[in-house]
Amino acid sequence: MDIYMDWIQVSIFTTSEGIEPVSGRLYQLGINGIEIEDEQDFKDFLENNKQYWDYVDDELVKKMEGETKVKVYVSDDTAGRELLISIKSTLEDLKLLDTEHEFGRLEIEYDSMTEEDWANNWRQYFHTMEIGEKLIIKPEWEELKEPTDRVVFNIEPGMSFGTGSHYTTQLCLEALEQYVTPGMKMLDLGCGSGILSIISLLLGADEAVAVDIDPNAVDTAYANAERNGIDKSKYTVLAGNVVTDTDIQEKIAKNKYEVVAANIVADVIIGLCPKAKEYIKDGGVFITSGIIEDRIDDVKKALIENGFEIITVNRRKDWASIICR
Repeated sequence: MDIYMDWIQVSIFTTSEGIEPVSGRLYQLGINGIEIEDEQDFKDFLENNKQYWDYVDDELVKKMEGETKVKVYVSDDTAGRELLISIKSTLEDLKLLDTEHEFGRLEIEYDSMTEEDWANNWRQYFHTMEIGEKLIIKPEWEELKEPTDRVVFNIEPGMSFGTGSHYTTQLCLEALEQYVTPGMKMLDLGCGSGILSIISLLLGADEAVAVDIDPNAVDTAYANAERNGIDKSKYTVLAGNVVTDTDIQEKIAKNKYEVVAANIVADVIIGLCPKAKEYIKDGGVFITSGIIEDRIDDVKKALIENGFEIITVNRRKDWASIICR
C-alpha cells in the first residue's frame, strides 16, 4: 500500500543579501532541500539575455517581481510543525542580529494559511506524550486518561518556541531526568518556551535561570511556569546574548549551576562553550542538543578545548545530544 505524506510549503521573505544567512540557519536545523527565488538574479538574467525575451512568459516575470524568497517544505505532521517552530525561532534570532536591515523582513508564509489558522490547527497534531521514564508533556486542552506518577508539564502550543515533540528537546529532557536532583540549581541557555528549566524545577531543582536572545521568550517562559505552578521566587527568565551582554553575564554568574543545558544549534553551542564552563559547578554537567549529525565532531572538539570531558553522545534520527562534565 502506498503511503502519501502531506507537505507544507514554507516561504521566507528576505533579500539577495539574506539568502546565505537564511539558508545557513535552515541547514543548521537539518534542512537541506531549499528553493530560492531571487528577483535580482532573474533581472540579471533578463538583462544579459535580451535576445530571448520573446520566450519569457509574462506570468513568470510577474511571479519573480517583488521580494526574494527562500522556500522549504516540511511534513504536515507533529515533527514538521515542530520544525516550523524552530524555523520561526531562528529567524527571530537573525532579525535581532540584522542591525543594518540587510536581510529584509524575514517573515514566513505557509502555503495560503495565516499564522492564526496555523496556530488553531495545531491542536489536531499535538497530543499528550510520555518522554523518558519520568515525564509527560500535555497540551492544556487535554485531560490525563488515568492517574500517573510521572511529572506532568502542561503547555499551550503556539507559533513560537518548543513543545517537547522535537527529537532534540526529547534528548535534553531524558538527560535532565538523569542529572537533575532535588535542591540543585539549573541554567537554561536558549530557553525558548522554558520547557527545560521548568521541567527541571518540576523534577526537584531548587532554582532555575533561563536566558534567550528573543525578548518574547521571557513572557512565554513565565506564562508556562505559572501554568505549571512554578513560583517566580524559584524562576528567573532573562533576555539577552549570553556571549556579548555583560549585564546578563553578571546576573547569571551570581550562581554556580549543577546542570547547564543548551538546546540550540551547533555553532551557538560552540560559541557558548567558554561561558558555560564559567557557570558550571565542579562536577556539574553541560547538556547540549540541537546538533545535526555532521556537526557532532565540531561540537565535541570545542567542548574538549574548553576543558570539558565528554560523558556520552546520544542520537535520535539525524540529531544528537552531547553530555559532558
